[in-house]
Amino acid sequence: MRRVGVIAVVFAALVVAPPAGAGKLQVGRSTPGVVELMSLRAHAYALIQLPRGRRVPGATLVSRRLGVWRLPAAHAERIALGLHPLAVEADRAVKPQRAAAEPFAGFEWWRAAVGADRVVPPGPGKRVTVIDSGLDVGHPEFAGRPNTTLLDAQSTIGAEDEAHGTAVSSVAAAPENGIGLVGIYPQAVLAEWDTGPMYVSDVIQGIEHALDAGQSVINMSFGFDGYDRLLADELDVAFGSGSLVVAAAGNDYREGNARHSPAALPHVLTVAATDQQNHSSDFSNRSLAIDLAAPGENIPVAVPTWVSPSGYATADGTSFSAPLVAGAAAWVWTRRPELDVTQLFDLMRWSATDIGTPGFDEDSGWGLLNVPAALSRDAPAVDPGEPNDDVYEVVDGKLFRNAASPLTSPGHGSATLSARLDVTEDPEDVYRVWVPARNRVAIRVTVSGDADVELWNATTPSVLITGAVRRKHLLDGSGYDGDHPENVAFRNRTRRGTYVYLDVYLPEQGASSSSYRATITTAR
Repeated sequence: MRRVGVIAVVFAALVVAPPAGAGKLQVGRSTPGVVELMSLRAHAYALIQLPRGRRVPGATLVSRRLGVWRLPAAHAERIALGLHPLAVEADRAVKPQRAAAEPFAGFEWWRAAVGADRVVPPGPGKRVTVIDSGLDVGHPEFAGRPNTTLLDAQSTIGAEDEAHGTAVSSVAAAPENGIGLVGIYPQAVLAEWDTGPMYVSDVIQGIEHALDAGQSVINMSFGFDGYDRLLADELDVAFGSGSLVVAAAGNDYREGNARHSPAALPHVLTVAATDQQNHSSDFSNRSLAIDLAAPGENIPVAVPTWVSPSGYATADGTSFSAPLVAGAAAWVWTRRPELDVTQLFDLMRWSATDIGTPGFDEDSGWGLLNVPAALSRDAPAVDPGEPNDDVYEVVDGKLFRNAASPLTSPGHGSATLSARLDVTEDPEDVYRVWVPARNRVAIRVTVSGDADVELWNATTPSVLITGAVRRKHLLDGSGYDGDHPENVAFRNRTRRGTYVYLDVYLPEQGASSSSYRATITTAR
């Protein structure tokens, strides 16, 4: 492998400017009101969500899976009042956040750090989809590269941020062609989505096109402060459709360590950065959302020649740690195609090499990416029904056209399942349970760690509601500390069968993770 010629270059991690007051992740769902609609006046564009099948006149479809449309904010308030939308929010613009870079050449030292020098990557297999600022298709690494699909038109001309997508893609999948550098999975099937002006709607559209192309590992080396409900829903759809989403943790630990999305969202494999001594990088964000770490300093990358005449540079940032994990995950999935996405998710983090504080920590999660271990470690059990964090994810026609099957159904009155919870990735599991007319359902949940259990009636809009509405819909609950078994029950005294919702969740002051086994029986 030839040494890479490098000049100094500064790359940007992509972030969305947060709205005033953004901070703690929000939960729950509510119909937009006058205040939300009036707030749109400060933005150029808005996103409106309607039930699938309905249209917004004069708007552009962003996500057919969610029923999301984009239109000028000046029209959104008037149109929304007449259409009674499910959600309305500003389509926020993405702005660059400066990431560190090193002005010196370096070999691909990361290869030995993650064990990629000890195993041979496979031929084409699982797809890696890069959603970013675009790919320089004329670059020697990518001109004529086999198994490369452009999901939209690619542009890398303009601001220096336009080099970001090419750099990210090269880390994941630059081919072994005798030129420059080699990505972690050089023969990966590669798909590219250019986010263009980089609004949230552009990202959602990229995910839509990625899902249309089939199952893949989706890399997202960007982020924004706070929470966006529509993006969170789209990522849940991606995970529920069998795709693994990998996100960069962020590079602003020294500037306040802001909580970023998509990195902090459930069901997103979040990657921090390490240096050449396998220590956490001082710029890499810290939080409970970190799943694992990968090298993120002095990483050789390909860049458009207008950035560097050589076409190469070195760069620092979690933006380049994430594609190492994304490429490695696609490699592992290609070698182990029987894995369910929930198994792959946990395998990638649980096979990591522990660094720093023993066990899980907020700097590096479960540890440093370890490709040989991910290829050989026993697969975790499937975590069934994911994503199933609330009612709207487990009912047909809500978030999913066809949601996960209920645990029990007419004619099948008993069931047993095993599952697990994680404080940031999967803090809550909701299941439908059928209770025949004049029957009683009893549910026993044995726990390793700590988990509480509730049973909700068929009309509850959410298991996150509070106050009088909560009392109206809650049927039973059990909340012992620690490993004590939890038991809930409900008797259906009516002449018609009904579904109820079983909710198993991590208590606020309990363990950060837990596994459990639920046993459901029905009888007169």
